[in-house]
Amino acid sequence: MIDQNERVASLYLDLMKQSLTRNLFDQTYQSIQPRRGSFRSFFFGPMRKLLAIGDYEIVRRTPKKARVEGRDLPLEAETMIGLLRLDNLGACIKDVLDHNVPGDLLEAGVWRGGAAIFMRAALRAYGAADRQVWVADSFRGLPPPDPQRFPADAKDRLSSRPQLAVSLEEVKANFQRYGMLDEHVRFLEGWFQDTLSDAPVERLAVLRIDGDMYQSTMEVLQSLYAKVAAGGYVIVDDYGAMASCRAAVDDFRSQNGIDEELVTIDWTGVYWQKKPIGDRAQT
Repeated sequence: MIDQNERVASLYLDLMKQSLTRNLFDQTYQSIQPRRGSFRSFFFGPMRKLLAIGDYEIVRRTPKKARVEGRDLPLEAETMIGLLRLDNLGACIKDVLDHNVPGDLLEAGVWRGGAAIFMRAALRAYGAADRQVWVADSFRGLPPPDPQRFPADAKDRLSSRPQLAVSLEEVKANFQRYGMLDEHVRFLEGWFQDTLSDAPVERLAVLRIDGDMYQSTMEVLQSLYAKVAAGGYVIVDDYGAMASCRAAVDDFRSQNGIDEELVTIDWTGVYWQKKPIGDRAQT
């Protein structure tokens, strides 16, 4: 039987999910952002600049299903990952707390900060005062592709999408809006290759990766996977949607003999739970 405190925490976190995704409201919108150089961009580009003079934006309604599944780029929501991936994140956090898996929580690639805000809210709701939430991002978008080192990213154009570049100040403001900006939130600003390998992170119970590209995903795994405690979780946001991300995960798992089951969350998200080394060797 669920006790009263746990029931209240669950209700609070459900409300947080609905608000962070804007699924709480009947009508949600997304900005129209055609791919740079496409025919639609030549049409919308000049119109957007003209409307911006009057502080207007071109938007379209978002189907409810798209918000639940995290298939759109929402205009106002603090996260684009949708309810299903937030449900998974919440379940992973609760499991590590219930089973006393040691370590902090970290998201690498945070956009507007919504999933990391939810991490902090979950720790507060469950009374876990001894853990940190690490928020790692360049806070200026994705890096230009480096095809010589990472051929899988050769055709990647995400670095040219300004809507993916959200400043540290804006992310902090979003934390503050929900009352989650406190001493238990730590920010790692910069490219992953420059910040993660020597980040002052001792141990992780949950590592959530939302790096899109092969390079970003691989750099996170190479820098932080060894710090994930046995029983902890590794969550990858873009495995289904981005072939380059999927290749990085598959390569890393193969190179390091990781045979834990890769569990599907929804159309793009996956996760696995890290087993103790002894258990891994026996399977």
